[in-house]
Amino acid sequence: MSRLSIRKNWHATVLACYNGYVVQAVCVNLPPLFFLLFGRQFGITLSQLSALIVANFSLQLAMDFIASRVGDRISPRVQILTAHVSAFLGLIGLSVLPRVMDPFWGLIIAVSLLGVGGGLIEVMISPLVEACPTEGKSGNMSLLHSFYSWGQAAVVFLSGLWFLALDIDVYWHYLPLLWSVIPFAGIVAFCLVPIYRLPTTEESGLTAKKLFSMPVFLLFLVMMICAGASEQCMSQWASGFAEAALGIPKTAGDMLGPGMFAVAMALTRVFSGKLSKKIAPTVQMTFCAALCVVAYLLAALAQPAWAALLGCMLCGVSVGIFWPGILSLSAGRIPGGGISMFAILALAGDIGCLTGPALSGKISDLRGGDLRAGFLFAIVFPAVELLALILLTRYRKNRKEPPET
Repeated sequence: MSRLSIRKNWHATVLACYNGYVVQAVCVNLPPLFFLLFGRQFGITLSQLSALIVANFSLQLAMDFIASRVGDRISPRVQILTAHVSAFLGLIGLSVLPRVMDPFWGLIIAVSLLGVGGGLIEVMISPLVEACPTEGKSGNMSLLHSFYSWGQAAVVFLSGLWFLALDIDVYWHYLPLLWSVIPFAGIVAFCLVPIYRLPTTEESGLTAKKLFSMPVFLLFLVMMICAGASEQCMSQWASGFAEAALGIPKTAGDMLGPGMFAVAMALTRVFSGKLSKKIAPTVQMTFCAALCVVAYLLAALAQPAWAALLGCMLCGVSVGIFWPGILSLSAGRIPGGGISMFAILALAGDIGCLTGPALSGKISDLRGGDLRAGFLFAIVFPAVELLALILLTRYRKNRKEPPET
């Protein structure tokens, strides 16, 4: 593809956006693979590791909020390039900073940069794809969201091969440098591809005040918080859980724990859209919420390692539909919600991504580092998700709304 065609071809924009979600997957999922190593080499405690998770998702949440307030007044190209530059610098920092300054604060700086990059990507990528002159936008959006999960799986499996080939304690810091190629490619791509814009919130959407006055929107907010927490409690701690609690070697544990979790989540996102023609999204999500409770129970209580790892995989199956499913339901139930609605829902999701694994890690720390205790606590999130879905179904029936399509 020539430089001239790239500048005029919206297909190149969509491909760059797919790469963008892979960048976000790297930002979120690479640091946890080093958590136990950081404890060994730098004396980082579980509470400090929880602080790293909080720093990452706090910055993502802040970017969601800022973008929802001023995003329409700033060039989309500037925002998406800022996201990729921040992700690139964060990965370089993850490799360099803990070895040249106080390790904990070096890691805080690095994961904060990753949080800025991941947060801006989360806000910007979906509107960029939605604005492209494509057909079948729903299918394109489902495929787009699956790239985060495929990116997560790639991070786990390719990093696992690196750990298998080389001594992780000696060569770990080269891995973030290798992954930094992905955001660098995004920087180059978004300097060239065409950028399309959606109408601003004022032109097409409801105000935030009106949204918060709607009971169904408040229910969607609760569901997004629980969705983010249900996903990230497992995603952030599965690597350490497989190694520390189950006694599985690092590489095998990563592939069987967070690796299979990511693959299962990706497959769910690819196929759930096709199933929606036969099974209503709310029915799918209700089943998945119940399955998620079972998955966390398996991970927390099952003694054989294979059964606990099955819990990790089933968690990936169950949470895959939550995030895109809630966005789809909210778009159908609240027409005209516009960019403001999706930005606020992203904020709610990131609140869950922040608080869920942080609380889970804190509970584990209080129990002497027992990650099973953290997973047992995490059951509260899919349980509340299940309750919210039951209430949503009753709300629709009481208002005699038409069946889902």
